[in-house]
Amino acid sequence: MFRMETGVDKERLTALRARLSETNTAASPELRALRGTADDQEVPLAVWVLDDAGALAGGLAAHTWGRWLHVDHLWVDDPHRGTGLGARLLAEAERIAHEERACVNSRVETWDFQAPGFYRSHGYELVSVIPDYPEGVKEFTLTKRLLPPA
Repeated sequence: MFRMETGVDKERLTALRARLSETNTAASPELRALRGTADDQEVPLAVWVLDDAGALAGGLAAHTWGRWLHVDHLWVDDPHRGTGLGARLLAEAERIAHEERACVNSRVETWDFQAPGFYRSHGYELVSVIPDYPEGVKEFTLTKRLLPPA
């Protein structure tokens, strides 16, 4: 007989993650090859832009893992939007990921009212759309191949 419980349990969550990782590693030759390498480490990456007064004008928070850049957050303050600051933040994160961390791809999730057009204009391709995430909003996943500078 089984007993089902609910609730957050850090010890069980740690065990769950470890067991899922073991199962996935056993099932995938690609994950087995990745495990234990430098590319298997999730490493934070952040780029900040400060204005003349030292206030935050924009920023990008991301991480790299498995030779991928994952853009988690990109924001530019209203007075600086449309100036190319977002493009500069994204380009710098891609440069660091590619040149310093050997990443070959990038991915981002963005909502329909945020920036899918921005990412497309910077070489990202749409790979999925999730309708009603949350209700009334579409979430887009986009990816880009990071190529060496020309």
